[in-house]
Amino acid sequence: MRLPQPLYALYERRLAAALDPTAVPRHVGVILDGNRRWARSFGEPAAHGHRRGADKIQEFLGWTEDLGIEVVTLWMLSTDNLSRSQDELEALLDIIEDAVRGLAETGRWRVRVVGRLDLLPERTTAALRAAEARTAEVDGLHVNVAIGYGGRHEIADAVRAVLRDEAASGGSLEHLAQTLDVEHIEAHLYTKGQPDPELLIRTSGEQRLGGFLLWQSATSEFYFCEAFWPDFRRVDYLRALRAFGARERRLGR
Repeated sequence: MRLPQPLYALYERRLAAALDPTAVPRHVGVILDGNRRWARSFGEPAAHGHRRGADKIQEFLGWTEDLGIEVVTLWMLSTDNLSRSQDELEALLDIIEDAVRGLAETGRWRVRVVGRLDLLPERTTAALRAAEARTAEVDGLHVNVAIGYGGRHEIADAVRAVLRDEAASGGSLEHLAQTLDVEHIEAHLYTKGQPDPELLIRTSGEQRLGGFLLWQSATSEFYFCEAFWPDFRRVDYLRALRAFGARERRLGR
């Protein structure tokens, strides 16, 4: 049951005031899940849910800025999603293009596109790259939009890049086998140069990551929220951050 608006606003302010600013993560990853089920609950087509989910993104990024978080990664389309019906996929890609273009047009955030863009239509890839280029000099919140993304694909791409580098330098497979370490893989991930996410949030009540930031999440904290993404509220975000701040982070030790 939702609180009356005055009580809800008071509760939200208390949650925000109680957060320890030194315990806020630098990088938050979010699986934007539940758009289709949200639409279905209203008897609407999937595209309606995807559109409402896209509309939520800028509001969420505003909250993220206010909280002092430096990097956010939003999983908007997985490689598995590419097998959806042609009609739904085309509508979803149109919505994603509009959403990412809208992020760039604000001039507030630095957009980085991560994923297997070679699996997307050329029109979509061009639109995403244009948005990325438009924000390349923006000094603000870094926003990774994971589109056509799969964690296993990312690691495979990183390994291929390491092999190419070794070949370009005249090295051998035997030398690479003897010297390869985790740092070589990390240097070729989609998120290279960024801190690993300390907190991963998934909406819609599903309690799995599905391969999201598979390598980078080795020491991440996970938070699973019942709300569908279009219904995700600032108070849900603050609860996730409160839970994160209350955990003892052992970082694998």
